[in-house]
Amino acid sequence: MNQTYYDAVTKMEQIGVDDEYIQGWQSGFLGNPKREEQRLTEAYEAGYSDGEEKDTEKAASWVRH
Repeated sequence: MNQTYYDAVTKMEQIGVDDEYIQGWQSGFLGNPKREEQRLTEAYEAGYSDGEEKDTEKAASWVRH
């Protein structure tokens, strides 16, 4: 697994990013298909889009409070 992926996921987990966002980010980063429609959430879809772009900048806005 590539270091960029590992570092990004580790950082998101450490700062408390929503699990749905992280799962979406992982799927998008790896080029996996999206979940079936009834299981999509706003956080998952945002993560998926950011993962496709290999972008971690927006993850902080998905930190659980």
